[in-house]
Amino acid sequence: MRVAVAVSGGRDSMALLHCTARAAKPLGIQVLALHVHHGLQADADAWVELVERTCRRWTIDFATRRLTGTPARSESLEAWARRGRYRALAEMARAAGAGLVLLAHHQRDQVETFLLQALRGGGPAGLAAMPAQIEREGIIWSRPWLAQPETAVAAYARRHRLRFVDDPTNTDPRFARSRLRGEVMPALRDAFPGAEAALATAALRSAQAQAVLVEVATADLAELCDGMALRLAPWGSLSLPRRRNALQTWLHQQVGRGAPHTLVDRLMGELLAPGSAQWQFEGFTLRRYRARLAVSAHDGSAASGAAGSGFAPHLSAVEQGGIATTLLCGAEWRPRCGGERFQRAAGTPPRGLKKQFQAAGVAAWQREAPLLFSADGRLLFVPGLGIDARVLAAPGEPQQAVAWLPLG
Repeated sequence: MRVAVAVSGGRDSMALLHCTARAAKPLGIQVLALHVHHGLQADADAWVELVERTCRRWTIDFATRRLTGTPARSESLEAWARRGRYRALAEMARAAGAGLVLLAHHQRDQVETFLLQALRGGGPAGLAAMPAQIEREGIIWSRPWLAQPETAVAAYARRHRLRFVDDPTNTDPRFARSRLRGEVMPALRDAFPGAEAALATAALRSAQAQAVLVEVATADLAELCDGMALRLAPWGSLSLPRRRNALQTWLHQQVGRGAPHTLVDRLMGELLAPGSAQWQFEGFTLRRYRARLAVSAHDGSAASGAAGSGFAPHLSAVEQGGIATTLLCGAEWRPRCGGERFQRAAGTPPRGLKKQFQAAGVAAWQREAPLLFSADGRLLFVPGLGIDARVLAAPGEPQQAVAWLPLG
């Protein structure tokens, strides 16, 4: 078994690497240090050398990756670095066969994230801050010290005389987190000695509330979705809070990230109008067609379209309504050739894709996606329609849901 630790070279991550290595050795668990070189600091090369030298001394495997490119015009440097860092960490972990990546965030980091989200007007999803553990695309991301106070991590580093680097961006007032850390948090702790623990508890309560909202949205969307499209008539019959919750969750599922509140506000007021319409959203187009809402990339290809349009298949384990894991072995995506027949529900006859698309109200620009076939040639999944009813797994059988999500 291999466990990876994300190591920046700073105090917290070096402490986590040391602690993990000590705990793993008697258990026979291999530890891998993952370092991302952002290319943003003059001393970044020295940080790589420190981490690599420390790993040799501690007999820990080491991997590093340097980020390339620059932020998009509308993207902050912090967001670009964070997105690139997690992508690089995931790629290195997969290459090394590590399914678990440990992150060194502690309670003070969690409180800072909570406050930053509150200052941006975040709802329960934002105020939940960082999850203690989450699985994304087959990798478990864990923050074992999220409930630990910063003072405990500092004491551990002193006790073991750990060498580490100080990132100057941590005190750079150009960054919101640095201003919060250097100016606001000290005053808050002085005025309210128990503030950090209380705010960390508030983040936990927000996470619990968000989990309930996701459960409600999942139940609602099971009745509202037709393939990848949102059926607007039944959506409009929900109460306003549930309508908004379902829309936000559906948008996140379709594009892989949360939608701006301004867009959600606009859609809430305009979606139920008659006729066709479209809205632009950060690289995507939302289209209303035949009382359904669907997402497509700006090049005109559907969100459930070809992999080349910026989307890729995503599999996730489910308890029901999926494709048997054994049937997915050797499955492949192939373009439509004509003559394919799809069964939308048990007890209904299989019909040609053209008729099924018409019946489901799938627009012409959504129909060019590749199809998923099993190794023995059976049609498994059609973007815009879903899983063929003939291949649905039996209850209790290991199975996977299929979706199309944006790359990156």
